[in-house]
Amino acid sequence: MRADARRNLDKIVVAAAEVVSERGVNAPMEAIAKRAGVGVGTLYRRFPDRHALIAAVGDHYIHTMAGALDRAASVAPDAWSAIWDFVSWAAEPGRAALATALAELPEESYVERAEFARMRAQWVERFDGLVRRAQTEGSMRADVGVEDLVHLLNVFTCHPDHLPEPVAAQPARYLRLMLDGMKAGAATPPADGPA
Repeated sequence: MRADARRNLDKIVVAAAEVVSERGVNAPMEAIAKRAGVGVGTLYRRFPDRHALIAAVGDHYIHTMAGALDRAASVAPDAWSAIWDFVSWAAEPGRAALATALAELPEESYVERAEFARMRAQWVERFDGLVRRAQTEGSMRADVGVEDLVHLLNVFTCHPDHLPEPVAAQPARYLRLMLDGMKAGAATPPADGPA
């Protein structure tokens, strides 16, 4: 692919992610083309229908998540700080809006596609490595796994409409409280016998 064609493709996908975040998955294709600074014809040459474009947005989303996790792991002073930074970044309102919009779609739209599945598996594996490193460093509870963090992100980013109203009004506060509960030393010892 020529460099200018690649740039146009990237501009369209980034613009689509922004517009879908703001207006949902049924946002007009014309609005996406306008945001990308290309003609509608160019958009349709690259993506013959909405399904193809949304699939590309899904791939863009998971690539962005993987890149952010890698950046957090390379910059933070320790694994716990990297986890904190990444989860906080992922749950910011703009990114959460895109995750929410994508979560409304049938999974075959993007989740079951080979590229998305491959990148998601790599992202989870790297995230798991960070969790294990934090546990080895003694900063994270041993009974917390990467799946707990993925579920937490899923609730705060993909399904914020299921949060109770006080939590939805201050998601950063409640996310912080939940993350604090995953720190080493935060576990409540099991009771001896039935409660």
